[in-house]
Amino acid sequence: MLRVYRVDPINPSPEAIRIASDYIKRGDLVAFPTETVYGLGADTFNANACLKVFKAKGRPPDNPLIVHVSSIDELGKVAIDIPDIVWQVVNRAWPGPLTLILPRSPDVPKEATGGRNTVAVRSPAHPVALMLIKYSGTPIAAPSANKSGRPSPTLAEHIIEDYKNDNIDMILLDAGSTFFGVESTIVDVTRNPPVLLRPGPFTLEELRSLFG
Repeated sequence: MLRVYRVDPINPSPEAIRIASDYIKRGDLVAFPTETVYGLGADTFNANACLKVFKAKGRPPDNPLIVHVSSIDELGKVAIDIPDIVWQVVNRAWPGPLTLILPRSPDVPKEATGGRNTVAVRSPAHPVALMLIKYSGTPIAAPSANKSGRPSPTLAEHIIEDYKNDNIDMILLDAGSTFFGVESTIVDVTRNPPVLLRPGPFTLEELRSLFG
């Protein structure tokens, strides 16, 4: 069953976030807003929970999830061998719509990374997303919340439409429209020089400034 909780995008109700975080803690799914699009999230460190995301979306298992952290301090929980330039970048760009590809920590199950030894990480600039991660006590692995092949959702109604015929026990935090409406910029920093994998809200000029 899809349970919908309406929350204020700037000052979300702690009660609703607490209920949603309990779902994350027990290995279930939560659809939540970010500044880009809505994500479908699970506990990053729970392999079975991550597999539920793939099953719900109909997502190919080799397509990695993006790990969402609530602060720069959490980056070391999910990635290793982090270059100095990355710390400079995240101090300027996070929270924000910039995803970085980094070497995966052994603590992150390969189910979350599509079997790869790298991990995609970002810190979302949305009060609801940040509060959910903090209350859950774990980074949240989340792709866009749409069914595979469908447009990325910018409204809760898009998710309700996609999953209306599914018998999935999950929570949807409805905070209205997302801020950007396009998915995050992705940069692979395991390569030298870094490689832009997906354009997004960050312009090339902004990326050049960030990475020097």
